[in-house]
Amino acid sequence: MFKKGSKLYSILTGSCPKCHKESMYKVHNPYVPGSLFKMNERCSHCKTKYKIEPSFFYGAMYVSYAVGIAFAVAAFVIAFFLFKASLLNTFVSIVVTLILFLPVIIRLSRNIWINIFMHYDPTAVVKS
Repeated sequence: MFKKGSKLYSILTGSCPKCHKESMYKVHNPYVPGSLFKMNERCSHCKTKYKIEPSFFYGAMYVSYAVGIAFAVAAFVIAFFLFKASLLNTFVSIVVTLILFLPVIIRLSRNIWINIFMHYDPTAVVKS
């Protein structure tokens, strides 16, 4: 389920959705200041262009809403049911979670968005 060839692999690792051989991002860690949105233009293995059209990743905003809701629900369940926190403390934990995980949410949303439009192809290697 979480091996090369699956959408989940590409989404969670941020690898090329076509060949899964390298990261789409110049810096793999989303918490490095200034590197959150910096992506490679193309995959060096299969030459897949990541930005299919201008403003392509604007659609990832819709995905980020759903991913943010998932993180907020997880924070709510953990704070309210596991730690028996008050509603105010639960709300604070949701806000803190969303702020701390913002770079991860952005990257996951971009990964999900591009994987909707591209599919794994094990033969996707450009011959020189």
